[in-house]
Amino acid sequence: MANIGIFFGTDTGKTRKIAKQIHQKLGGLADTPVNINRTDLATFLSYPVLVLGTPTLGDGQLPGLAAGCEDASWSEFVTQLQGDSLRGKTVALFGLGDQVGYPDNFASGLRPLYDTLQRCGAQMVGHWPNEGYTFGSSSALEADNFIGLVLDQDNQYDLTDERIEAWLETLKPLIL
Repeated sequence: MANIGIFFGTDTGKTRKIAKQIHQKLGGLADTPVNINRTDLATFLSYPVLVLGTPTLGDGQLPGLAAGCEDASWSEFVTQLQGDSLRGKTVALFGLGDQVGYPDNFASGLRPLYDTLQRCGAQMVGHWPNEGYTFGSSSALEADNFIGLVLDQDNQYDLTDERIEAWLETLKPLIL
């Protein structure tokens, strides 16, 4: 088992694709990405470092049954996290959004995941600048940075690879 676990929630498969790209770039440092609805809490908590991905649904919801997904996902999984269950864990987030189609809640699905993880004691890393994006608002912003890597596979797919590379370079000193 590697020290880094990559978990994702998805509705369309785009987040899974990004998780696989991140895994490939991390090489043997991370285990194969796993859909959050195909793991259990003990496995999730067994990693000292977590790289977690989510799309944004609706007006900033996590994927899951309440958001109209066919399968359980993040919204159901996070209910299992209690107290300080993530104390001592380093967590980095990546999220997908559509800044043209949903400019008023761009990548806002990151916020409920971030808040839950931080409340459970996780050390959150991997903030990402909001430069190069055009949107109205996002709850995933803190000052001029997103709370994780934000990717727009609908409108800026050509920037995805270089954004992942740059983000991982900033993360490596924090997660290795």
